[in-house]
Amino acid sequence: MMAANGIRSRLLLLLCFISTAAGNMFAFTEEPSERVGKGDGYCSRILRAQGNRKEGNNEFRLRVEGDPETYHPGSTYRVTVMASSPSYFRGFTLIALREGTEGDNDSDYIGNFQIIDEEETQFMTNCPPAVTESTPRRRTSIQVFWTAPPSGSGCLSIKASIVQKRIIHFQDEGSLTKRMCEKESFYGDVTEKPLLNCCACGTAKYRVTFFGNWSEKSHPKDYPRRANHWSALIGASHSKDYVLWEYGGFSSDGVKQVAELGSPVKMEEEIRQKGDEVLTVIKMKAQWPAWQPFNVRAAPSAEFSVDRSRHLMSFLTMLGPSPDWNVGLSAEDLCTKECGWVQRVVQDMIPWDAGTDSGVSYESPNKPIDSKDKIRPLTSLDHPQSPFYDSEGGAITPVARVIVDRIARKGEQCNVVPDNVDDIVADIAQEEKEEDDTPETCIYSNWSPWSACSSATCEKGKRMRQRMLKAQLDLSVPCPHTQDFEPCMGPGCSDEESATCLLSEWVTWSPCSLSCGMGTRSRERFVKQVPEDGSGCSLPTEEAENCVVNEECSPSSCLVTEWGEWDICSATCGLGMRRRERMVKTPPADGSICGAEVLEVEKCMMPECHTIPCMLTPWSDWSDCSVTCGKGARTRQRTLKSPVELGECTEDLEQVEKCMLPECPIDCVMSEWTEWSECNKSCGKGHTIRTRMLNMEPQFGGDACAETIQRKKCKIRKCTRGQANSDEKKRRKEQREKRRSKQGKAEVSTEHPGCKMRPWSTWTDCTKLCGGGIQERLMTVKQRFKTAQLSSCKDRKEIRACNVHPC
Repeated sequence: MMAANGIRSRLLLLLCFISTAAGNMFAFTEEPSERVGKGDGYCSRILRAQGNRKEGNNEFRLRVEGDPETYHPGSTYRVTVMASSPSYFRGFTLIALREGTEGDNDSDYIGNFQIIDEEETQFMTNCPPAVTESTPRRRTSIQVFWTAPPSGSGCLSIKASIVQKRIIHFQDEGSLTKRMCEKESFYGDVTEKPLLNCCACGTAKYRVTFFGNWSEKSHPKDYPRRANHWSALIGASHSKDYVLWEYGGFSSDGVKQVAELGSPVKMEEEIRQKGDEVLTVIKMKAQWPAWQPFNVRAAPSAEFSVDRSRHLMSFLTMLGPSPDWNVGLSAEDLCTKECGWVQRVVQDMIPWDAGTDSGVSYESPNKPIDSKDKIRPLTSLDHPQSPFYDSEGGAITPVARVIVDRIARKGEQCNVVPDNVDDIVADIAQEEKEEDDTPETCIYSNWSPWSACSSATCEKGKRMRQRMLKAQLDLSVPCPHTQDFEPCMGPGCSDEESATCLLSEWVTWSPCSLSCGMGTRSRERFVKQVPEDGSGCSLPTEEAENCVVNEECSPSSCLVTEWGEWDICSATCGLGMRRRERMVKTPPADGSICGAEVLEVEKCMMPECHTIPCMLTPWSDWSDCSVTCGKGARTRQRTLKSPVELGECTEDLEQVEKCMLPECPIDCVMSEWTEWSECNKSCGKGHTIRTRMLNMEPQFGGDACAETIQRKKCKIRKCTRGQANSDEKKRRKEQREKRRSKQGKAEVSTEHPGCKMRPWSTWTDCTKLCGGGIQERLMTVKQRFKTAQLSSCKDRKEIRACNVHPC
């Protein structure tokens, strides 16, 4: 028995071939499944089996479309095994193994194959994880789908073995093995967990700027030309105990409302209900259309703060129109391991699916699902109708970029690693750059003079200057801002000491020391330059004052947070409005309505508008397309608002863009009429016909096709008695001889120089039962030799009239 088992094991180490009576046709030989199963190590023995092994031979290749070095867990990829010309293969085996394993155990096999063509491929009977051929015949390529394993699976190898001419090719390292590792990315199955605890001190203030890169140029497939937009952005800085959204989680009602409708109302309500777990609510306006050049519309931004307990930032915004697609950050940690605050975050974004709608394209009809799916990133292999679909399985081009910059810190800092000079400068103020970094492709006018200070007292104010963008030579290179602001104070507010001892602006006030009743708060500023004589600066760098957050501190009172900072003024010049908000921390215990105000609005004054030349009205709506069908153009205009005497304006007052309407109608195109046929009677009354072919079908509502056959009467000499029958028999005999002659010539003509032709096919059924119809027959190329010319070796078609007798 042991000897028999040894013989069987040795036999299984070889992949045998079956020789058919017709010739050498080979296939993998498998033992019956009742004798050897996967648990018996059959798969591993197949992998270790070797014929005439060829190392480093690139005659055959295994390819994962897109040639990725990494895989996204759960994503599906197209796998191809191919032979380079003129090679071919008769059989193959395809298998995926976890790195460092030999295939001896079930757990060694990783991912799942899916059959595309059952006539070409099948799962191996005695090794279910493997794919093999359905029939052992010549082939140059095969294709299957492979779905990557779940997150945490590590690296793996997809391996192929090839059978060709009694040779088995198998390569551990080479063109028949593809090694891939799990992609460690922000876009994983679940959001990466942030630091559980933050050790930074004080607080930090950030500005988040959103750059929408979703345009027809970057994402041309099915791009919605109308109503494309980014919805209002909503988010918050929050603690680790609150999750706005995360990959692998489920959408809240607020997330669903943003994802499907672009409305932030419910999401903001959910955020504000979290009380002390949220420090700042982050909001930006919607953007219509989704993309505009920077010289037309500045990228939207918002400011927010973080502290030790609320050091995470999340936001989302809908890509519209879409079923439920969004972009955003989830639990972005702004606290560093060195107990400091992150200086800058730059993140390119791909869209993600909220799992609440099953649509596959931008403008799919609403298709709600019975139960929510998990939030996941979109991939290029989700659905062939998806605008992001790519048969190669590559990465989706990002649709947006977000930049988070630290703009200030307050309170005592406790970085383990000291800040460098750049960090300190960034905290204090944004210094004017010594070198002009304006791209050469941006042509500007000179800066206008500085406006008057917005403050007439010694309180801090702003002044502004402006320049005009005359030309943007390269639209792919953004041009910097056209407005410049700097802090200022009213006249007479500087003295000799302040001219030599330079201080930064005051950092915003710290939180009040008490959340109820009278407390204190402080702020500070930094010395930027000491006097040249070496004396110290006598101006104060710290300041404190009393503060009251909630005057009534009884259990039944309504407790609110401190006021947030004022928003940016709504106007860039002249009179505008600004607002600030606070949140309810504890509602009255008796259930009464909280009467405290949570929103304040006040006027704000910016520099006088008359200092700004070239003020323009908004663009008008686009005109109608210049054509009624096909490709045309449309225009829009704007007008100059500022007086001409304030300066010449070189801005464009009209814009033109291409537009596309439904295709223009294309009429039916017919060939010329053939010559009239011979009369169908040799004497007496008869008729003759002529035909023409259809060259092009009508398209897009074009004129329909006319008749393809015409018939007219013909009259030859008058028939004498008995002559009609004899003449008719004679005519039919001549026609039969003529057809035989043509058929003989046709059979001879089946051989053309350089190619071999198949015989004529039988005539098709007549298109009409009477009144004249058409029949066709074909002669196709059977074999084309290397010396064949295209003009002498191609398929042929003949047409003839039929059923010409009147109806």
